[in-house]
Amino acid sequence: MHADLSNYSGLEEQLTGFDACFFCLGVTSSGMKEADYARVTYGFTLAAAETLSRLNPGMTFLYVSGSGTDSSEKGRQMWARVKGRTENALLKLPLTAYMFRPGFIQPLDGIRSKTPSYRIFYKILAPLMPLLRWALPNQVLTTREIGQAMLSVAKHGYEKRVLETGDIRAVVSR
Repeated sequence: MHADLSNYSGLEEQLTGFDACFFCLGVTSSGMKEADYARVTYGFTLAAAETLSRLNPGMTFLYVSGSGTDSSEKGRQMWARVKGRTENALLKLPLTAYMFRPGFIQPLDGIRSKTPSYRIFYKILAPLMPLLRWALPNQVLTTREIGQAMLSVAKHGYEKRVLETGDIRAVVSR
């Protein structure tokens, strides 16, 4: 029997007294049906954000989305539509929401993807990362840069609610 992770009612006592939430939950859409992907990406996220915004008025909610997210919700790529719908719903809630849209993420500090094919991909690309970062500065970020940017935005805010790779890098550089 699986717990319904889209219902946080039994945890409300532990979810009060916060001023920020870093929502970094995500799964690959590869091989998933849209309904299943939406249940995790949209359902879990909105249930958490709605609960937290009710229990912690004025909180900041930082959501890790992805480069290529489709805010129109009408594009061809299923994952991009679902992420776009999630972002749009978060931006309508009574909280200060920021969407982080990193492109390629270089894992540092022992971080490893749970997706086997991604781990192989990262291992092969590791020697090329300095070149990729130089050639594609608006596509490549490290896990460290994303974390530093999220901490800064939670503390100081940012002029945009949707941060693309260049914005994320700018936050770290200021």
